[in-house]
Amino acid sequence: MADENKKTKNDKFVGSVKVGPKGQIVIPKEAREMLNISTGDTLVLLADAKQGIAVQKYEVYEEFFEQVFNAGQSPTKSE
Repeated sequence: MADENKKTKNDKFVGSVKVGPKGQIVIPKEAREMLNISTGDTLVLLADAKQGIAVQKYEVYEEFFEQVFNAGQSPTKSE
């Protein structure tokens, strides 16, 4: 079987994956290494019917999520 994945540069990767019976995919090792994705990491999946799917590490959005979830709260007063 030919290798269907290709690392084009240090910051680029092209590959193909198959969807398994449970809807799962495997992120190729080269892509995981390039993006520093490890076992147990939490990823965020964004999907758009026209643009496709994007997957990013949770840490990239963590501060944004905190701001959104805390938006309705009053600032605390320091004494």
